[in-house]
Formats: sequence, structure tokens, C-alpha cells
Amino acid sequence: MSAVEPILLSIAQITTCNQNQQLTNATGFFFERNNRLFLITSRHVFIDEAGNHFPDRILIKLFTDTENLTQTTGFSIPLYRSGKALWTQAKDSSGTIDVVAIELKQSAMPNSVLYEAFSPATVCQPDTHVEVGTPLMVVGFPLGFSDTLHNLPVVRQAIVASSFGLRFQGMGYFLTDARTHRGISGAPVVMRVEKGPSSRPEFHWLLLGVHSSRLDVGTRDLQLDEALGLNCAWYADILMTLTE
Repeated sequence: MSAVEPILLSIAQITTCNQNQQLTNATGFFFERNNRLFLITSRHVFIDEAGNHFPDRILIKLFTDTENLTQTTGFSIPLYRSGKALWTQAKDSSGTIDVVAIELKQSAMPNSVLYEAFSPATVCQPDTHVEVGTPLMVVGFPLGFSDTLHNLPVVRQAIVASSFGLRFQGMGYFLTDARTHRGISGAPVVMRVEKGPSSRPEFHWLLLGVHSSRLDVGTRDLQLDEALGLNCAWYADILMTLTE
């Protein structure tokens, strides 16, 4: 296998399901903390009351051959047990945060599974100085699109479009300027750095946020005005609460 950037192996393509019916596509990513492995994505991927979206499980692809990325297996993750949600969510002063975490049962995963994961050391804190206009990447599966041979995600360029560290309009997110589509909900919003933490210098991406959705203006004239092209990214430090 040729060298693949570790960040590409940290992303999971999600298919939501209700019983045997496939519903939607989305993006998630792996997060490791204290030897526990989590899948992170947007809350509306797991449950969207307004959109009448109520999956009971999700399906992700896992690489099973460290030398051959074309080899994968489907890994089914139940979202409920005895009617109780297996995922964690959080609220703040503005309401429900559109980020969830679900712990993965590593003993049920293939022995030869290949993945990379973000960690607390790669989470960018909101008080970090990140200038407006700083280049970012959004890594995921827009419209379910990917390298279908090697099962890898694609990357969209973005920039920080609002003051990083401030809650835009009082919400727990900042804005990015990027071209995004359905299917990329739950994707990590990252900034490349010279080197990663001392424990993993090769993982040189800081996790700033979790892409949620496009931001639009309710008063926009659909005939005369283009969409803003702005997106909401929830601050990544919420993961420290969700994975406690």
C-alpha cells in the first residue's frame, strides 16, 4: 500500500438505516480517548425530528487489510438498546449541540482493522489564536462521493469565516466558507500544522470543529440571490464532554 495521509484513514462513511432500509449518507470520524474509541458525527445524522429522520442503526466501512485499501467490511452499529440511545449528546445555553459521539465496541471489530483517530491532543481549543481567513479542510463524503476503489474520502478547501473563539450569534459554532453538500454532515473541520503532538508527530492536523450544515438567510430571494456559501462548524472542544 502506498503511503496514505493518516487523516484520510480517520474518516468513516456513514449509511443510516431503519431495519433493513437504507436512509441517508453522512460522514463521521474516529476519536480515541483513554483507550476508548468513538465515532463522531452530527446529531441530525442519528436523529432529526424536523426531518422525520429516525434511523435505528448505522453502517460504516472498515478497512480490513493494511496492505490493500480495496478490502473493506461493513460494520453495523446499533443506535439504541431497549429503547435507550447508545450515543451521547450535549446542550448548552443556546440549546442542543449538533454533535454526537457513540462508543465503538473494539472487541467486535475485525482483528486486522486499519484506522487512524483524532485524540484530545489534536483538539484545537476555542481560545487558540486562529485568524479569520485561515485555510482549513473539510474531509468527508459529499453526496456520498468518494474514491470507490480505495474507499477514501475527498477534501474540500475552506477558510475561517467568522471570529474563531466567539460563538456566532450566540451559538456554539463558528463559520466556514466552503462548498459543501449533503453527505458531508459530521465531517471534521481541520487546520494543517507543522507537526502533530509529541505522541503522534505524523498526525499534523488540528481539529477545529465538526461540520454541521450550510447557513442560509431566510429573507434571501431564491430567484435573485445566490446562497451565502457559509457553513456552521461546532467547536471541537465539545468532544471532551461527549467522551468523558
